[in-house]
Amino acid sequence: MDKTKSPARIGSLAMVAATYLFLYIPIVVLFVFSFNTERFPSPWSGFTLKWYEELFHSFYLWKAFQNSLVIACFSTLISLVAGVGLVFYAAQGGRIGKSLGMFYGNLIIPETVLAISLLSFFTMVEIPLGMTTLILAHTVLGLGFVIPIVYARFRELDHTLTEASLDLGATPLQSFFKVTLPMLRPTLITTALLVFIISFDDFILSYFCAGSTAQTLSLYILSMIRTGVSPVVNALSSVLLFLSSLLVLLFFSLKTKVRFF
Repeated sequence: MDKTKSPARIGSLAMVAATYLFLYIPIVVLFVFSFNTERFPSPWSGFTLKWYEELFHSFYLWKAFQNSLVIACFSTLISLVAGVGLVFYAAQGGRIGKSLGMFYGNLIIPETVLAISLLSFFTMVEIPLGMTTLILAHTVLGLGFVIPIVYARFRELDHTLTEASLDLGATPLQSFFKVTLPMLRPTLITTALLVFIISFDDFILSYFCAGSTAQTLSLYILSMIRTGVSPVVNALSSVLLFLSSLLVLLFFSLKTKVRFF
């Protein structure tokens, strides 16, 4: 029986290996050619760090990086506060089950439609496009991840612990912050990392809602590659890949019992 299963098992392993190679070989090529002396897509001609030096001396690039970082931090924070507020409402007996479906809209609706809708809304209420509209747009996107995930985890909690704290004399507010919220802390942290990465990398919402006064990193990269792929983009992508890998390791270390740091 093992002999009959071995060809199928080898085929499955080959398929998995081919899939991983298809996904990660382009990333490896990008990383390797970020050290090439010639501009991409020229063949390899020698090792250099000049593209990284040019990267770290680019003022406008780091300004765009700062904008993306600020937008991602604020949108993540607002999304988490809204998620915690909704869970607190549910903990006090509020029924949100029927209205929970509205938060899945931005997971189902194409992001282009969401971006055009937000742009129309900002224009209608006369909010100038810029950092404010970007934070609001990314917050709307983040709510579609935070609220369903946090509420689903809240429903899985052992609510007898909250009842015990109430029986011992704690107020509902104290029970929430001393019992419920600590049990939700791993979910809040991992969801925050997820929303932060999505907001930081987002292009479509940024393209429609940025206006001419704010530029995110994704928009800056678009302006760089319009005339060809600059090796600085390869260097920047390598740095972002390293930072994203750290966040992914942190994410999985919080989701599992394995600690990478």
